Amino acid sequence: MVMSAQKEILLTNPSFEDTPRKGGQVNGIKGWYDCGLINFPDESPPDIHPQDFWENTKHAIDGETYLGLVVRDNETWESVSQKLSSPLQAGQCYSFSMHLSRSEKYLSGSRFALENNGDQRQNFSYTTPTVVRVWGGSGYCNTKELLAETVPVKHSKWKPYSFKLSPSLNHKSITIEVYYKVPVLIPYNGHILIDNLSSILEIDCNEEIVAQVEEKKSKRPPHKRFKENKKVIKEEVVEDETEVAVTEAPKQKIMNLDRTKIKKDQIFEIKSLNFKSDVTSIDKESYEVLDEIYDFLQENKDITIEIGGHTNGLPTHEYCDKLSEERAKEVAVYLVEKGINGDRVFYRGYGKRKALASNLSAEGRKKNQRVEIKILSIG
Repeated sequence: MVMSAQKEILLTNPSFEDTPRKGGQVNGIKGWYDCGLINFPDESPPDIHPQDFWENTKHAIDGETYLGLVVRDNETWESVSQKLSSPLQAGQCYSFSMHLSRSEKYLSGSRFALENNGDQRQNFSYTTPTVVRVWGGSGYCNTKELLAETVPVKHSKWKPYSFKLSPSLNHKSITIEVYYKVPVLIPYNGHILIDNLSSILEIDCNEEIVAQVEEKKSKRPPHKRFKENKKVIKEEVVEDETEVAVTEAPKQKIMNLDRTKIKKDQIFEIKSLNFKSDVTSIDKESYEVLDEIYDFLQENKDITIEIGGHTNGLPTHEYCDKLSEERAKEVAVYLVEKGINGDRVFYRGYGKRKALASNLSAEGRKKNQRVEIKILSIG
């Protein structure tokens, strides 16, 4: 019996060997296309390290240089792409790996601060953990199918991340993208360092890959009842943890729910709801408004509610659906674990389908990023 050789797809310049330069210098990267030229033409391109740029002093794990990508507080992020020498085939499986790290220092300016505060001198820390996503597509920067996504990268040492790619479509290109960790209501400044990409090797789909990545999760049913035996999603203490606030909490009563003034299908935004940017944990400052909702439900045991999560309109539907559902679920978890019967609390992620304002402005996007309560039944 003759065994066929494993198919190997070699990448061009997999360790990003090039002249070190800050993103402001537009020279391109050998073998790679800067997707910012398509997605965010007003932003600077990715960085090639090391040269002490942004106070990052880390050495390469392979070769002489490596890639630095950032996410920004003005809802822009960086990615690079290249066409494959041989396409990825639907139904076939592949192994792929890269080394990732994060610098303890990464200081740069903020276009968001400049536009909103007029501050031209202040530097901001870009060290909040981010994730790396691997996309397959039909051409440069085409993100047709998400093939892999890492957990938030918090470590400051080079570590290998291995992926098992299982495309359901044929792909002629690959895109490496840095993105915000989920969930986060307001974009933040963060970065990732990438080096030593492997070739893409065809493997048996039964072969297991030891990977430091999140498996892609199938979409859940759109509307769910919470059960009392659900466990609370534990908060995770992370480096450079930042708090992300939806609105500022007033000193007086926040929601001011009044049974005599509500009706079936009425919707209320949960104001002063804060999420940490680690996973799905709610900040302790939000307990005040959630306790207010809990008290209202305890006093009105014949009321059933739905917790609805919503996002802005920039990311993909798949990302927005997952993000909005996790936000809504975390609120439901809190109420049920505190004592509300799970048959009275439903949750649902609406993604970006029910925008309240235009996503063309930062103010409109912030308004669209919300968590709401809908009165499903009374009595």
